[in-house]
Amino acid sequence: MKQVILIHAHKDLGQLNALVGQLAHDGLILYVHVDAKSALDVARIDPRARQVRRRIAVHWGDWSQVRATLNSLAEIVAAVPAFDKVVFISAQDYPLLSNEALIAALDAARGSELLECAAIGPQGWACQERYQYFHWPRGGRLARLAGKLLLRSMRALGWRRAMAAGMRPFGGSCWWALSRPCIEMILQRIQAQPSIEAYFRTVACPDEMFFQTLVMDSPFASRVVSNNFRFIRWPDGGARNPKILDAGDFDEIARSGAQFCRKLDAAGSAGLLPLLERLRQDRN
Repeated sequence: MKQVILIHAHKDLGQLNALVGQLAHDGLILYVHVDAKSALDVARIDPRARQVRRRIAVHWGDWSQVRATLNSLAEIVAAVPAFDKVVFISAQDYPLLSNEALIAALDAARGSELLECAAIGPQGWACQERYQYFHWPRGGRLARLAGKLLLRSMRALGWRRAMAAGMRPFGGSCWWALSRPCIEMILQRIQAQPSIEAYFRTVACPDEMFFQTLVMDSPFASRVVSNNFRFIRWPDGGARNPKILDAGDFDEIARSGAQFCRKLDAAGSAGLLPLLERLRQDRN
């Protein structure tokens, strides 16, 4: 059964088209969502990738990240009659396996959801303030002021929100590989319970919580493998963005057992790219 690779992109047409070229294979169906506010010329995207029609202007830490993903998934489910998984990556990812080896690894994980996942709370990932308080990362001056006043009031009075729909909160990386039945469950649930989307619109960084929480509140929880097979290096000091990988990271990347690494930049990763190309060729 074929696998779908969903790529979200916002810049660097050359890097995006190189990624499409690397992943072009009869066993892989490629989709690209381009940030609606991006200056990237969609007419020049490699035609071997299908383009998501309902594009969203994506803002960091905002519900728009999840909505863009849901739009992409809805189009894939409607257009592709049969597939095993959607593998969600960004245009700044790089495949570490040959296409044949990647397909074999995904086939071996059939029946599993590859979703980095941790319970949120004092004994797990202590980021519960992301959902317990209201967050409006964007909006006009009055909306931002109202949000700040509400946040201060909640803190002062000790008010906390519970997770939507009585669910237990989970979180993890926003990059994953989920099966078609699992994706259909998510799409059906948010359509049947619009209050879930309304709730997550006021969560900070909902892309790192939405999918984990819904999957773990479903029969698919028992299928979760808490490993998304990505190599990502986070700088010390709580930076909000991953490190741009370079040649100094190669040995650790090669030992990682990951299927993809991120984050790559055409300039900052120039010395790393040829090393990764050779690694991928060796892993046929």
